[in-house]
Amino acid sequence: MRRKPIELAAVATAAVPGLTPTAVSSAPDDPADFDSALLLDSEGKRWRVRSPRHSEASTRLETEFMVLKAFTPGIRAELPFLMPTVAGTVRQGALTTFVYSHLAGATRSVEELSAGSNELAQEIGSALGAIHDLPHSLVSKADLPSYTPNEFRQRRLNELDQAATTGKIPSVLLRRWEHALEDVSLWRFNPCVVHGDLHEDNLLVEGQRVTAVTGWTDLRIGDPADDIAWLVASNEQGFVDAVLRHYTSARRDSPDNHLLRRAALSAEFALAQFLVKGVASGDQGMISEAEEMLSSLAGDIVEHGGQPISVEPLPQPAGTAAGAETGQGNGFTVTPIPCDAPGGAGRGEAIPAVHVMPIPAGGATPTTDSAPAVAPSDDSLGQAVRPEADMPSEKRSDQDVPAIASSEKDRGDHDGSHAYPSVGGAGTADDTSTAALKIVDLKTF
Repeated sequence: MRRKPIELAAVATAAVPGLTPTAVSSAPDDPADFDSALLLDSEGKRWRVRSPRHSEASTRLETEFMVLKAFTPGIRAELPFLMPTVAGTVRQGALTTFVYSHLAGATRSVEELSAGSNELAQEIGSALGAIHDLPHSLVSKADLPSYTPNEFRQRRLNELDQAATTGKIPSVLLRRWEHALEDVSLWRFNPCVVHGDLHEDNLLVEGQRVTAVTGWTDLRIGDPADDIAWLVASNEQGFVDAVLRHYTSARRDSPDNHLLRRAALSAEFALAQFLVKGVASGDQGMISEAEEMLSSLAGDIVEHGGQPISVEPLPQPAGTAAGAETGQGNGFTVTPIPCDAPGGAGRGEAIPAVHVMPIPAGGATPTTDSAPAVAPSDDSLGQAVRPEADMPSEKRSDQDVPAIASSEKDRGDHDGSHAYPSVGGAGTADDTSTAALKIVDLKTF
């Protein structure tokens, strides 16, 4: 049940002794996870209240509380922005409400940020650089996650497998993301401290300055590209270039060459993560929104190619060459078989899909050592076998006898020196066998 701002004000008085609210208003936040309010007390000081709506959101706030305690006054003094300070907490059942000292500034949309001056781009780039240059000990002392490049890549692969099980990810995106994750050259970077949830809603801006950075629930050592993803998603290349130019000059270590590629992947993959979250919570509205965004992204990539991600080019699907015929909506591609039959079969002549060797009357049944097993070359041959139940009863034998077949390229002994009798020998007066396979001729194109 959603809490009203006046209720949050009452909770805040219990969290911060001596706090006397004189005015209250709602505050922008993630409405699915938190109820928030801004307070003004009797001394003119401002406060922010965040109350989780479920246990996962409460855990995130408690994690952020632990992270904020790890930022000592010395570390905070080196940052070009302010950070939240927890003034008090109130636990109600399994959920914990937090009260923070108010930070100056307000959030802006990506469009508003990208339309800002070069000075604002420099502020954002400097803030990013300061976060990524934080000491690794900050994360280890807080017992927060730390990933090597390969561990991070494997983690994403596992998340991709989980997203694929929903059956709601377009195949063009699955192929694109999987290829990028398997492109090892893309994942050579120096891990650093990352915010983990950086986007426009966690930046407070006043004028042309970044005054504060909030939302420290996912701090870790990992891929710096994750903190750049929201910039890449803005599609304002001039703004992105300006921020990255100042970011590069602010960093102690130079960014790797593939930072933007991984950032683009992270921005796209966030849609799959959003879908998985919706499926896990059973939120049909979230699922529908995710499906719509994924479909739109897939359409843009098919039409325009999308932003480059993989270093190695993405292989083209089989059957996209000239003369290929693609099966629509069936998940497979059918390519015509060229007419290259022995004996100079001309163009337009039929080529048997399989070859059946008759079993001589009274002879021993050939073993698998003398002939290869039946192996249709693609799904389109699945209808070449006619079930016995569909045959007229007078054409069935009293005893089933397996037919020995091979594909055109495999016909003959294993060394290729002896050919089996061709299809033309079947059905003669001397043939007393019963073929288990119906022969279907494939026309060349």
